[in-house]
Amino acid sequence: MIGVNKVILVGNVGKNPDVVTFPSDGPTPVKKASFPLATTEARRNRDNERVEITEWHNIVCWRGLADVAERILSKGAQIYIEGRLQSRTWEDKEGNKRHVTEVVADNLLLLSKRQQEEPRTNPLMDILTPDTEPLGDLPF
Repeated sequence: MIGVNKVILVGNVGKNPDVVTFPSDGPTPVKKASFPLATTEARRNRDNERVEITEWHNIVCWRGLADVAERILSKGAQIYIEGRLQSRTWEDKEGNKRHVTEVVADNLLLLSKRQQEEPRTNPLMDILTPDTEPLGDLPF
């Protein structure tokens, strides 16, 4: 029987992505971006009080999606993620067995508005004064 490994999350980026570039056999290096994602769910407890429960997820993006994550994601941004679960086990430097479960992203969509950049100045405004006529002295 064939299984399905599909994850869909909507949450907030916990910190700016950590980006690592690995050399590859091809002409372009392989990029990996990883960051935590917080999903929050609101429930009522036994006393009918509203309680928020936050889960943290480790997100990993590879190659082109890592480039996108590096460019557009920042701490606090709300995003939509599609991907699959992946578990890894390894031994650390002290010989302790470590285990992690990650969401390997296939698709990423920024839901929150990007932070406003500083307003760009118009170079014409630097040379125009209140006394300047809008179209004065133009040869056409």
